[in-house]
Amino acid sequence: MESSQLMGTVKLAHILSEAANNNQTVDMNDFFMKATLDSIFKVAFGIDLDSMCGSSEGVRFSNAFDDASAMTLKRYVDVTWKIQKFFNIGSEAKLRESVKMVDDFVYKQIKIKTEQMHKNQNDYSRKKEDILSRFLQITDTDPKYLRDIILNFVIAGKDTTSTAMTWFIYMMCKHQGIQDKVAKEIIEATNFKKDVKDVKEFANCVSEEALEKMQYLHAALTETLRLFPSVPVDAKICAADDVLPDGYNVNKGDMVAYQPYAMGRMKFLWGADAQEFKPERWLDENGCFRPESPFKFTAFQAGQRICLGREFAYRQMKIFASILIGCFIFKMGDKNKTAKYKTMLNLHIDGGLHVRVFNRFG
Repeated sequence: MESSQLMGTVKLAHILSEAANNNQTVDMNDFFMKATLDSIFKVAFGIDLDSMCGSSEGVRFSNAFDDASAMTLKRYVDVTWKIQKFFNIGSEAKLRESVKMVDDFVYKQIKIKTEQMHKNQNDYSRKKEDILSRFLQITDTDPKYLRDIILNFVIAGKDTTSTAMTWFIYMMCKHQGIQDKVAKEIIEATNFKKDVKDVKEFANCVSEEALEKMQYLHAALTETLRLFPSVPVDAKICAADDVLPDGYNVNKGDMVAYQPYAMGRMKFLWGADAQEFKPERWLDENGCFRPESPFKFTAFQAGQRICLGREFAYRQMKIFASILIGCFIFKMGDKNKTAKYKTMLNLHIDGGLHVRVFNRFG
């Protein structure tokens, strides 16, 4: 199991344990955003950003990254953005400032890693723990090219996983019976012993073999993504004139968008209960996970454009979910509140997800 994913989840679990002991309400959206950022930076750069525990550098980068994402989306709805960019005013001024902060941080990490590799060539010839090291070993690549690659990984792996996990915890809160069923499977798969009360001890029980046994958890995560896909609308640009399967003509340069959010709720695709949260729809008669065609379940795209990080994302989500649901009971801070999404590139919960946490054991 990837140690950085495990350690990040354990760190989050310790924070939640303190919240449970002090009867505090916590924002799971905020925690997942920080935890996934720390995890993806470990994979991308091989560094501990530690934004979850409030390192100033990590917080500044995270805020600048999120602001840049939000300001970029505004270009789709604000027809004056080019004027604002020309005069460096409004949202475009904020975007430029945020991009500079992101660039400064990333270029700094590239420089540090390059110097480390030149200084310790023998060590790095044996160890290739992060993406940046692997690219630098191949060739002395242009820093701008490296920046683009790294930020692509951050964009793909940060908000998508954090939003999926936030909606998953929300659905667990709204469906306590399903949460109990998920917890029961996790406890059985990990051979949990009642005398194990430390979060780290429990996390050590979450092995690769245990994760493979968690078929109902896999189904619950997939059902969450069906109803709340991390990327609710996706668009493609036609590289050449083409004809879609239904006979519709598209021209080179046309933008074609499809909506995983809407498709996941269509009754003619999923049946009369399409609006219901029902993990069982993903299980066969033996209780094993049964995947659907990616052209039907489009949360990870399909065909040649299918998400390269799909298995990594599932693995990360299952590590998060198995440790957190295995150790804690989650309930809504306001049981009458219905979560709503806000308009962004990713399907973020508007206002965060405020929950109460209870220790499952002890």
